[in-house]
Amino acid sequence: MPIVRAGARGYVTKTIDTAALVDAIERVHHGDAYFSPRLAAFVLQAFSEPDPGAAGADAELEGLTPRERDVLLHLARGYPYKRIGVRLGISPRTVETHVSSVLRKLQLSTRHELSHWANARGLVERDDGGT
Repeated sequence: MPIVRAGARGYVTKTIDTAALVDAIERVHHGDAYFSPRLAAFVLQAFSEPDPGAAGADAELEGLTPRERDVLLHLARGYPYKRIGVRLGISPRTVETHVSSVLRKLQLSTRHELSHWANARGLVERDDGGT
């Protein structure tokens, strides 16, 4: 169930009655999880199976050069091209070239997708606070 792996805290079916829907919204709002009883088995199964994207992440990362991996991690942290260039000692244009290459190799379309891809796989550690 990809929606759970993506961080969904609640999911209801279309047949939910109004009172149960209000209860579900309140639970999720207060930090609890809520899944319709009919979905409980699917939710449990989603967490008991290994994440198919996790194993593929290593293989996909092996296809990137070390510099492309550096650019990927900085981009996933939200840095603009200019700041990535300063941190890595390369021009913003070179950063852009690396980003294009990474997008192509990972078969993604946008910086946002790339950032989400890296974060979903736990590749982005906390920033060291440097330049």
